[in-house]
Amino acid sequence: MNFGMRVRGGLFAALIMFAVPVAATLAGVLASPVAAQTVASIQVEGNRRVEIDTIRSYFKPGPGGRLDQAQIDDGLKALIETGLFQDVKISQTRGGILVTVVENPVIGRVAFEGNKKVKDEQLSAEVQSKPRGTLSRPMVQSDAQRIADIYRHAGRYDVSVNPQIIEQPNNRVDLVFEITEGQKTGVRSVEFVGNVAYSSYRLKDIIKTHESNLLSFLGGGDVYDPDRVEADRDLIRRFYLKHGFADVQVVAALTEYDPQQKGFLVTFKIEEGQQYRVAAVNLESSIPSFDANTLRSFSRVSVGSTYNAEALEKSVEEMQIEASRRGYAFAVVRPRGDRNFENHTVTITYAIDEGPRTYIERINVRGNTRTREYVIRREFDISEGDAYNRALVDRAERRLKNLDYFKSVKIATEPGSSSDRVILNVELEEKSTGDFSVSGGYSTTDGALAEVSVSERNFLGRGLFAKASVTYGQYARGYSLSFVEPYLLDYRVALGLDFYQRQQLANNYIAYGTSTLGFSPRLGFALREDLSLQLRYSIYQQKISLPNYLANCNNNPNNPLLAFNPSPAFANLAGVGPGGSITSGGQTATDASGTGLWCYSDGEASLPVRKELQSGSSLTSAVGYSLDYNTLDNNKNPTDGLLIDFKQDFAGVGGDVSYLKSAFDAKYYTPLVADIVGLIHLQGGILNKVGNKDLRMLDQFQMGPNLVRGFAPNGIGPRDINPFGTMDALGGTKYWGASAELQMPFWFLPKEVGLKGAIYADAGGLSDYQGPTSWAATGEVNVPGCIRPTTNPPTPGTCLGLQYDSGNTVRSSVGVGLIWASPFGPLRFDYAVPLTKGQFDRVQQFKFGGGTSF
Repeated sequence: MNFGMRVRGGLFAALIMFAVPVAATLAGVLASPVAAQTVASIQVEGNRRVEIDTIRSYFKPGPGGRLDQAQIDDGLKALIETGLFQDVKISQTRGGILVTVVENPVIGRVAFEGNKKVKDEQLSAEVQSKPRGTLSRPMVQSDAQRIADIYRHAGRYDVSVNPQIIEQPNNRVDLVFEITEGQKTGVRSVEFVGNVAYSSYRLKDIIKTHESNLLSFLGGGDVYDPDRVEADRDLIRRFYLKHGFADVQVVAALTEYDPQQKGFLVTFKIEEGQQYRVAAVNLESSIPSFDANTLRSFSRVSVGSTYNAEALEKSVEEMQIEASRRGYAFAVVRPRGDRNFENHTVTITYAIDEGPRTYIERINVRGNTRTREYVIRREFDISEGDAYNRALVDRAERRLKNLDYFKSVKIATEPGSSSDRVILNVELEEKSTGDFSVSGGYSTTDGALAEVSVSERNFLGRGLFAKASVTYGQYARGYSLSFVEPYLLDYRVALGLDFYQRQQLANNYIAYGTSTLGFSPRLGFALREDLSLQLRYSIYQQKISLPNYLANCNNNPNNPLLAFNPSPAFANLAGVGPGGSITSGGQTATDASGTGLWCYSDGEASLPVRKELQSGSSLTSAVGYSLDYNTLDNNKNPTDGLLIDFKQDFAGVGGDVSYLKSAFDAKYYTPLVADIVGLIHLQGGILNKVGNKDLRMLDQFQMGPNLVRGFAPNGIGPRDINPFGTMDALGGTKYWGASAELQMPFWFLPKEVGLKGAIYADAGGLSDYQGPTSWAATGEVNVPGCIRPTTNPPTPGTCLGLQYDSGNTVRSSVGVGLIWASPFGPLRFDYAVPLTKGQFDRVQQFKFGGGTSF
């Protein structure tokens, strides 16, 4: 026992004696080189393209220029993160540190195979792997995922992307993404749960996600997009808040893939709450020198009205901006709503407080690869150094979005160099702003029509609008050039220039053609978001064309002169030469003008038309303005709101004609019950003679189905009723119209079909034709409605010139319509039956019109 213990004790001592010097040697080998290493002592092998100094630069020495183990580890990580190397190893030698690298190959080309629905250019812009760049396998996997995301946002959820790396000589590779696109994944149904105040049919108008149908290939709203569905939740919430439901919650948007239907089922769960009305509107100010009641006129919320969160937001914005204009740059307007849950009312209080004194240190604009920076900055009403005003920032963001130059716009803030400074970061993503379109349409008025146009909303990246278009149709032809500078001399005033040439050919509704060549500069002012003013000047040359057989005035004594006088005493008489007269049965017709009398013997055009023809081209020079008020909820498919347009034009600033023309047009939409929309449409106009110049027929109002449906174009109003002529519409100087219409959906059809029906009643009138005063009959047989011509005819005629119906009759009609918001553009079919009409009016019960761009 003692011997064994002595043996073990001896062995243990021997081991200690041997291990101590070995450990000391190893520690010296491992520790001493590191402690002694500098960056200059690092050796590199395996590099081909990357310089040795570049690799060494990733090792950051500590005090004294020495590298410890932690700094070597940091350098190793930094080299790996560069993505330049497949492998990096660090070893220690007696001479220092050896860094062994295996460089990533260089990408020769990046290609895509199997992609048909997404172009190569779009995919190339999204992937980070680029030709002549180094191959990074993590980056390649990220690119494959990015490509798959692009397809999923386009509704193809069974897409697969397989990257292939093809080895090439000299450490180069080709990167090929093999894509299996799969089938488009659509939305098979959109349902709403919990909606009581508004039907599912109505709510489908609000959201951007639509159900798939036979025509879905022409749009994209039926493709499942989770981002779009999430945005739809906010659209539904804002819609309810706008209509008084202050407690509304869109609890969830549930999506489920149905393998049997091969599409998604989307369900929105809504808790509407109660609808509130405004009980009172109060204003409070904690700023001693500021009277809050002076801002009351800026409130768009009134007592007794339905609570409207959108109007409340705009009120707060305008109040805060007005306070800033008055010198209270840091004033903050905070709305507060005190609800009465029993009475379902809310008391609105605008609290005006002194906000923190914060200034804008800098505005950074990022992502504008094409748009000039000043185009973006001019949408701000604030700049560097100004007081920070959240309302003005929100307005600038909204303006940038409305420009429609960018896919996305986001303005974020970050702290500045001090506590009272803030930095605004404007993050943008550009999008295409050029359009090439081919438009086609057909209407019972204009026939077939086609237009080719090229336009650019952001010309040269300077925010300019330019458009050129050519129109060619069955009865209408022409071209136009347009240019708009939205900021004239850096003011928020839009300057527009229009140059156009139009040709209207004779058709079934009008016997003559017109040709117009004109130029019109205009200035536009946005007085408010819902109120705009336009000032314009127009100068154009216009002339009439007629076939020869409508203006040859052949003398045919065998035609009765019933156009002149129904008395048989004047039948079969020869024409009257200059200064001559006809006497028959004690009645005398004298050519007091000495020019001869016009004839209608073989179907002449109306005297006013031939007078325009003989006068040649006429020049019109006019100044005018338009005042527009627009509160429509949707300009393309309105269901609520008011649209008023009032315009006046004064001709006589030079030129050959002079007049004052005024026109008024108002449309009021209101939702009724069960998705039925009511429309009241009122319109009217008056043309006044100015000075001694006569009113031309071309300047007078011409009306038809645009005033009362059920009548032909130019189908109502004063008309030449000579039975030997073309019985042309002469127009009038006064018109009025009133329409009541109910638009209703076809509930038995899917919403996405876009069909609505309409029933309506129209009434209106056009009267008071005013021809040249020199046509008054003197010394002639008193024939009602017969006006004496004074211009020279090509050949002396056989009868007096113009006998017309005054058209002073109320026209009315009732009808039904079919409105189709088709993928081919808005189409409308109307069938109307006149109830009251003039003796010589022309009826057209069916009317169709529509067209689109593609």
